[in-house]
Amino acid sequence: MKEITNNIDQKGSVLILGAGVGGMQAALDLANGGFKVHLVQKDSAIGGTMSMLDKTFPTGDCAMCMISPRMVEVGGNPNIELHTLSEITEINGEAGDFTVSIRQQPRFVDPEKCTGCGICEEKCPKWVTSEFEHELTKRKAIYSIIPQAVPNTKVIDQENCTYFKRGKCRVCEKYCDADAIDFSDTEKNYGLNVGSVILSPGLSTYNPESRQEFGYKRWKNVITSIQFERILSASGPYQGEIVRPSDNSHPQKIAWIQCVGSRDSHNANPWCSSVCCMYATKQAIVAKEHDENIQPSIFYIDMRSFGKDFDKYVEQAKNVHNVNYKRSMISAIEEEADTGNLNLRYIGEKGETLDETFDLVVLSVGLEPDTDTTQFFQSLGIEAKADGFASTSAMNPVETSRKGIFVIGTYQQPKDIPETVVQGSASAAKAMSLLNEARGSEIVTKEYPSQTDIEGDELRIGVFVCSCGKNIGGVVDVSDVEEYAATLSGVAYTTWNLFSCSEDALTQMKKAISEHKLNRVVVASCSPQTHQPLFMEALEACGLNKYLFEMANIRNLNSWVHGNAPQNATSKAKDLIRMAVGRASQLFPLYEKQIPVIPKALVVGGGISGLTASISLADQGHEVYLIEREAELGGLARRLKKTIEGVDLQDYLQELIKKVTGHPNIQVFTQAMIVGFTGFKGNFSTEILVGPAMYSRKLEHGATIIATGANEYTPHEYSYGQSDNVFTQIELESRLEDKGSSDLNNVVMIQCIGSRNEEYPVCSRVCCQTAIKNALTIKRQHPNTEVHVLYRDIRTYGFSEYYYAQAREAGVRFHPFTPDNPPRVETSENQFNVFFEDQLLNRTVQLDPDLLALSAGLRAEDTEELSSILKLARNVEGYFLEAHVKLRPVDMPTDGVFVCGTAHSPMLISESISQALAAVSRANAILSQPYLTLSAVTAKVNQEKCTACLVCVRACPYGVPYINEDGVSEIDPALCQGCGICAAECPAKAIELNWYEDTQIMSQIDSLLEDFL
Repeated sequence: MKEITNNIDQKGSVLILGAGVGGMQAALDLANGGFKVHLVQKDSAIGGTMSMLDKTFPTGDCAMCMISPRMVEVGGNPNIELHTLSEITEINGEAGDFTVSIRQQPRFVDPEKCTGCGICEEKCPKWVTSEFEHELTKRKAIYSIIPQAVPNTKVIDQENCTYFKRGKCRVCEKYCDADAIDFSDTEKNYGLNVGSVILSPGLSTYNPESRQEFGYKRWKNVITSIQFERILSASGPYQGEIVRPSDNSHPQKIAWIQCVGSRDSHNANPWCSSVCCMYATKQAIVAKEHDENIQPSIFYIDMRSFGKDFDKYVEQAKNVHNVNYKRSMISAIEEEADTGNLNLRYIGEKGETLDETFDLVVLSVGLEPDTDTTQFFQSLGIEAKADGFASTSAMNPVETSRKGIFVIGTYQQPKDIPETVVQGSASAAKAMSLLNEARGSEIVTKEYPSQTDIEGDELRIGVFVCSCGKNIGGVVDVSDVEEYAATLSGVAYTTWNLFSCSEDALTQMKKAISEHKLNRVVVASCSPQTHQPLFMEALEACGLNKYLFEMANIRNLNSWVHGNAPQNATSKAKDLIRMAVGRASQLFPLYEKQIPVIPKALVVGGGISGLTASISLADQGHEVYLIEREAELGGLARRLKKTIEGVDLQDYLQELIKKVTGHPNIQVFTQAMIVGFTGFKGNFSTEILVGPAMYSRKLEHGATIIATGANEYTPHEYSYGQSDNVFTQIELESRLEDKGSSDLNNVVMIQCIGSRNEEYPVCSRVCCQTAIKNALTIKRQHPNTEVHVLYRDIRTYGFSEYYYAQAREAGVRFHPFTPDNPPRVETSENQFNVFFEDQLLNRTVQLDPDLLALSAGLRAEDTEELSSILKLARNVEGYFLEAHVKLRPVDMPTDGVFVCGTAHSPMLISESISQALAAVSRANAILSQPYLTLSAVTAKVNQEKCTACLVCVRACPYGVPYINEDGVSEIDPALCQGCGICAAECPAKAIELNWYEDTQIMSQIDSLLEDFL
C-alpha cells in the first residue's frame, strides 16, 4: 500500500461490476465505510440471480422479500451510483488510480422522467418470450424485468420493438403522460476514474439442451431447476401454482436429477457447482408445502449438504416431508406420447436396472462461466483458469492477478448465497485497505429535511396495504382490506401496492405523506424485522419522525399460516390492521442521541481467522486488541502442514504471526481470557485477565470480532488411542511428512468419524478434502500403496472436485457405506481387518490395512463461558449463531459483534480467510464513523414507583439496570438494547419501554376487541 500512496493520488471510489447479492453487499459496505461506489450492471435493474428465486433455505424466507429492501437501500444510497445496461470494455492505470471504460446500452426511456407507472407496458401490443421467466411465459417489448426493479425505469427491447423493426407503432409514447419515451436514445461510452475494481457479474447456468438423453426441449415436462424456481414463485408465471408445462395439470410425482452439467468431464463441466443438492432439497420441500400430494424423488451421486445445518435440513426433507433420495445416475428419459409422463431408467443400489414413471422431471443444472469470460479477463489483463474462472489463490481468495482488482462470488468459483455475501464484504475490506488514505474523500452525507412538529395536530393516518405478489394477495382480499382500513377512525389515506417495498411504491408513499399531510403511517405487509427500517427511512425523507410508524404483519402471521382459509385470513388481516391503526394513534415522536465511536477493535482468537482480521483492521488505521487463550498464536493451523492446493501452511502461518506481532496498531495478549463485557455498538468495554499472573486489563473498543476457532474431534471409535496404527487425518499428515509412506502397502480411511451421527448430526465440511489430500500424498510418495476410502458421501464441492478426480485417476479406491451399516474393524496385536458391504457386489469385503486413518470432524472451541459473558447465542453444536444465515452471515444479533472462521461453522482455510475479511468490512462501517446514532427504543424507570426489588437487575440479559445513589433502579439509555424484558418483569410496573408504552399496547388490545364488545 505504501508504494501506491507514495506515487499515486489515490481515488476514494470503487467500481463494482455486477449488482447481484455479492456486488450489492460490497457496495453497501464500501459506501458505509466512507467510499464512493460505481455499481455497474449489465441488466436494466439490480438484484441478480437471487431475484429469480422463490424461497431460500433453511429459513423458508421469500427470496424477493429478502433482497428487495437491500435493492432499495442500494438504490437510495447517495454514495452508490447505478450504471445499468452497462459493461466494462477496458481498464487502464494501476491500483489506486484506474480509468475504467464503460459502454452503456440505450434504454429508450428517460430515467429522470419515468414514474414507473407501467401504463406503457400495459398498452404495448408486442409480446416477447421472457428471459427472466426462462421461456415459461411472455413479457412486453417495453418492460421491467421484475416488479420490484431498481431502478424502476422501463426499458425498450430494441430487437423486438415493433417501431424499431417496422418503423411504426410508438403506442408507449402515446400513453406516457411523463413524456419519458425517447426513441432517439443511443449507446454511450464514457470513463470512470476509480481506485479499485471489484468483479461480481455472476455466472450462467448450464444449458442441458445438448444432453439429449435428458430430453430437455424435446419433452415439455422436462424443465430446469431455474424454471422450477419460477413455477414455485408467487410472482412467477403460474402465481405459485405447481403445474406442468405440457397441459397445466398438477404433477404428483416429480423427479430431480442432480449433477446436470456438473461433475462430468466428458460431456459437461468437471467441477461441482456446490449449490444443486441443497436447492433441489429446498425445491422438493417447498413443492410439498404447495401441494401435499406431491411425491418428490431426488436422484443423486453424492448428497453434498456440507454447510451449516444443511444435513439437518436434508434429514428434515427425508423424515418430515418424505422426500425420497436415490443414489443413482439417470441413463435415459423417455416420454409417454399419450400422457406426457416421463419414464426414467436408472441403476438401483444393488446394480439392478429400474424403470420409474414421473409426471415432471427437474434437471438440477450447475453453474458455469459465460462463454466470453476468458476473453473478458484477457481484455482486462487478468489471468483466468483453464476452466474460465478467475485465477485466485487459496490464501488470497478474492484477489486477482492484477493488483487492485478483486473478484467475488461465483465469478471466482461456484458457491452459495452466504459465501457470495461473505466474499462481497471480503472484497470490500481489501479495497478499503488499499485505498485507506482516500477514505471519505468522495462521499456525500445523506441529509433529511427538518422534522415536522405534529403536536396538537389532528390524527391523519396513512395505511399502505401490500399484496406482496401472491404471498399475501393470493390469500387475502387486499382491495377489501384497504376499503375496510379507510373506515377506521383517524385514517386519512389508504392504498394498496403489489410490492410496498419496491422503489416506485416507496416513492408513491413519500408523495402521499406530503400531499395528504399524513402524521402517522401504517404499512400492512410482511416482517418488520426485514422491512421496518426501509419504511421508517421513507418517513424521515418526508420530515416525519420515524417512530410515528407501525407495521401489521399480514404475511408471516396471516397469509402464510392461513393459506387454506382465505376468508378467515382476510378477516384476520382487518383485525391486524385495526390493531396497528389503534397503536399508531397513540404514537408520538422519539428522539435518538448520538455517541462518539471508539475507533478500536477487539479480536477474540488468534488462529488464521483472527490473525487475518487483525492485520486487515490494523492496515486500515484502526487499533486492534488481539486476545488468545493459548500461550501461542496460530490455533488449529499449528498442527496442519499443507492445504490441498499445496500451500505450506506453516510458512504462511509464521508470516501472519510476524505481521501481527510487528504491527504498530496491534496489541497481542496471549494466555488471556475475557471475564467481563459491557457496552454497545461503538462503545464496548472488555475486561481480560492476562498471563500466568492473571493481571487485569480493561479494553475499550468500538467493534468485536469473534474468531475462537475449532478443534479436531478426538475419536473413541475403531480402537483410536489403543493402537499405534490408528491415526486421525491430521496426525496422518504429520506422519507422511516425517516418515513418508514407503513402508505402507495398504491404507484404509473411514470418513464421517464424529460427524453426521445422532450425537453430532452435521457435516464437518473439511474431512473429505483432508482425506483426499492425504491419499494423493501417499500416491505421490509411493504409487504402489493401496488406498481405500470408505465414505457416505464425498463432499468435494466446488473446485475440490478436481482433486477427487485426481485421486480416482491415481488409483485411490472409494467405497460407499450407509449409516445403518458402517464399516467394522477387528483388531489383534496391531493387525487390522476392516469389513464393509460393497453395494455393487452385494457382499462383504475384507481389507487388511497397515494403517487406519479416521477422518475425524471438527468441534467448536469450548465457548460456553465466553458466550455467557458476551451474551451471544450458539447452536447446539457450539457454533455462534449469525444474525441471518443468508444476508448477514458474519453479523451477530448483537450490533457491533461479528463472527468469522470456524467459530461460525466448520470451513476450509480459504473460506475462513474470506469470513475474516468480511467481518473486518462489517466492523469498518462502525469504526470509520465519528459517531453513531442510538435507537430511541429504550426502557425508562418511573423512579417514584420503583421499590428497588432488583427484579429488573436480575432479569436484564445485558446487565444494564442498576440501583443508583438514591436507592432506585436506573437504566442507561446508551446501554439499553430495547428488549423490554425489564418492563415485562417489573412487579411495580415502574418500567416502560419507549415506543411500546402501556397506552400503546392497550390501544392495540382495545382495537382488537372492538368487534367483540
